[in-house]
Amino acid sequence: MVEKLNVGNKNISIYYNEQISSNLLPVVYFNSFEENGEIIYDLTDKNYIFVSISNVDWNREMSPWFMEKLFKSDSDYTGGADEYLEELINNIIPEVEKIIQNIGYNISYSALCGYSLAGLFSVYAMYKTDYFLKIASCSGSLWYPRFVQFAKENSFSSKVETLYFSLGNKEKNTKNELMSKIEKLTINLCDYYKSCGLDCIYEENEGNHFVDVEERIAKGIKYLVKEN
Repeated sequence: MVEKLNVGNKNISIYYNEQISSNLLPVVYFNSFEENGEIIYDLTDKNYIFVSISNVDWNREMSPWFMEKLFKSDSDYTGGADEYLEELINNIIPEVEKIIQNIGYNISYSALCGYSLAGLFSVYAMYKTDYFLKIASCSGSLWYPRFVQFAKENSFSSKVETLYFSLGNKEKNTKNELMSKIEKLTINLCDYYKSCGLDCIYEENEGNHFVDVEERIAKGIKYLVKEN
């Protein structure tokens, strides 16, 4: 089943499985570049509630601070993540939770998942809010300038329990100097979170950044809700 709503300019789809007997379920929030929420949800065990948020201003709302565009056809990354996170926590999530309550579910915990730049945003969010207990960064843009330094020099939420990282094994094979560091940086960051006592896993997939996108996201979500 799916419930749809709009909050501000965001299109939101809430997917749930009426066949699940429990009325206490985790909720996974996902910032989507495309309208692929249904595909992702169908690739999982559906033992959770999936909230897909689209019409995201990608290079503004998913970027933590300013960075000039990487390619001529691209646009600058303007660092609107804090503003969007405030909208997510204060406006979007309360409306989503009203609907979840109205359809008869209670929430055990909330998680945040993202792919590419939204994967970066998901990790960044745990430094800015205590709302999410579990985080998945699938092929996350952890090459972003100064991000690993930021992650190690600042305190993240004490509520976070689980982190999932994944990459394609060919993502590092790029002529772009920043992006070529992605594998090293992702593994380094995962090792750091392990040293902090978190349940953190790094998983490698076949292919480059654009291969099996929905399948990679589904794998990350499965890890977040594996105990449910």
